[in-house]
Amino acid sequence: MPSENRTTVLVAFAANLAIAAAKLVAGLISGSSSMLAEAAHSFADTLNQVFLLTSLKVSSRQADATHPFGYGKAQYFWSLLAAVGIFVAGSVFSLYEGVHTLISGGAESSGIVLSYLVLGISFLAEGTSWLRAVQQLRREARDRQRTMVQHLRASKDPTVRTVFAEDSAALVGLVLAAAGIGLHHVTGNAAWDGWAAIAIGVLLAYVAFVLGRDNSDLLIGETAEPELVVDVHDRLLAQDEVTSVVELLTMHLGPEQVLVAARLDLVDSLTARQVEDFSSRADAELRAAHPEITQAFFDPTRIEPDLARRTAQFIEELRTLAAATRAAGPPRPAPVE
Repeated sequence: MPSENRTTVLVAFAANLAIAAAKLVAGLISGSSSMLAEAAHSFADTLNQVFLLTSLKVSSRQADATHPFGYGKAQYFWSLLAAVGIFVAGSVFSLYEGVHTLISGGAESSGIVLSYLVLGISFLAEGTSWLRAVQQLRREARDRQRTMVQHLRASKDPTVRTVFAEDSAALVGLVLAAAGIGLHHVTGNAAWDGWAAIAIGVLLAYVAFVLGRDNSDLLIGETAEPELVVDVHDRLLAQDEVTSVVELLTMHLGPEQVLVAARLDLVDSLTARQVEDFSSRADAELRAAHPEITQAFFDPTRIEPDLARRTAQFIEELRTLAAATRAAGPPRPAPVE
């Protein structure tokens, strides 16, 4: 997965760097505010790929004394910076260019052939990067028996989601820029170009908000997927030594790293050795069933009826959610007879 993510990011980096320079030249020659907005967008995306590559490098470090749970959350931090970059370097500049054009009246339409040539090449380059991200997302979704939309919502991997969101916004932005430049040329009214730049700015602001919100949730500490939480609960409750799962907490330490902490009411007659044996066995079983579980902690405790009841209710809600997600997923292939 890390190597596949790195390839996806490198493809996006190469595409954005090449077209950012071309858009800038075309924007300066034509004087188009929407083209300059697109240039800022591409330069922002290029910088963001550097952030994402940094996140992959830092998050691959092994746990140490100063970071005992590893560096997995570095991906969320650097992806959050990428979202900020989209807003500051892309959205704000695009909005400024659009408003400035509306106020000043803009320049006469010129260099339209060059502008459309650059937009066409940019669409091909961005489309190539977008297809690479879509292929990876579909492959991951298929492996998890989900639709791609479900996987985009549930995935805790910010890297490929960020590339997909950036490239999707880039393709829509190119269409908006083409429309603004074309209408400006046909009508002679530069306001169309200005409004196109403003639309690009609003689009980038929305993408930045969604990515920032998702990454901030994961950085603060988001629970594991419902299927995993429910399965961990059921496996613990199925152990002979457990009478009740009083509380079950999970948190993503990284895209493929999950922490599990459970307060368990155990059979009163257990000896210390039996508790140790149970803990080792339960830990091994959970890790075997879910390799993404890298940390598991069990706290033998007395039953707390209210807390245990709330935990059971929460698990049933997750069970219903997981069942609904599976029912809405892609149909499984029929068995070969």
